[in-house]
Amino acid sequence: MNQIYYIRGQKVMLDSDLAALYEVETKQLKRQVRRNAERFPKDFMFELTLEEYSNSRSQNGTLKQGGNIKYSPMAFTEQGVAMLSSILNSSRAIKVNIQIIRIFTRIRQMFIDNTELKLEIEKIKTKLDNQDKNMEVVFRYLDELIERKEKPQTRKRIGFKSDDL
Repeated sequence: MNQIYYIRGQKVMLDSDLAALYEVETKQLKRQVRRNAERFPKDFMFELTLEEYSNSRSQNGTLKQGGNIKYSPMAFTEQGVAMLSSILNSSRAIKVNIQIIRIFTRIRQMFIDNTELKLEIEKIKTKLDNQDKNMEVVFRYLDELIERKEKPQTRKRIGFKSDDL
């Protein structure tokens, strides 16, 4: 999970990390991707700009200090990672791909759980706000009743009245 980065608003994995997982050289992975470019539309894979690359390098240490690259790193989305298993046709590639898909699924589930939790908290806040308002009204009425303490009135007698009274 620590090899999944958030770039351009998408969760992606870099080619060097994938190559290490698949136990192939990065240049071999890139070569296979370039040979099968039609399988990798922009929503499956994109190349990082120099700025994105330097940001990811400084934040995540994706390249050893002093290391050089010939081509910009490729970033693969979840669908791109799944497509990699079809071009890297080895048992290791299939096993790694299954693990990566499970991790992406787990991340998605964590996000959904987190969203549901936030919604539940908002519901509770709304209920508490309503209860606070209701309690405020109750206390206001109680204050009015306390202030209204008037002198007891002489009550008219109800029922049979005799003249002598």
